[in-house]
Formats: sequence, structure tokens, C-alpha cells
Amino acid sequence: MTPNLSTMLIFGSFISLIGATFYPIYFQPLMWLEEAKKEQAINRAGIVQEDVQPPGLKVWSDPFGRK
Repeated sequence: MTPNLSTMLIFGSFISLIGATFYPIYFQPLMWLEEAKKEQAINRAGIVQEDVQPPGLKVWSDPFGRK
């Protein structure tokens, strides 16, 4: 293999790995908003906000809400 081809394969693999990592974390919830909101409601069902929120910090807000 030529040095340029192997360098391109290494960097291409690295970029692909980053993309594959960020897809389920960032892009999938953006594409499936309703399902992400349902999961968020289920995950936060038993949490009392005052028990976990340190005093003086901003109150939790909906990450899917518009500003």
C-alpha cells in the first residue's frame, strides 16, 4: 500500500468511528423526537427534581423545546 492510501484509510476509519459513536447519542433522538420524548418521560418518572437539583442552579428544562 502506498503511504497516502494507508493514511487515508486510518483517518477515514477514525472519522467513521466518531460518526458511529455520535449517531445514537445525538442524531437519532433528533430524528425520532416523539420516541425520545416518551423515553425521557419514562426515565424521569420517579425523580423529584428538588432532591437531585443543587440549590441555586437553573431548573431542568425540556431539551427538545424551542427557545
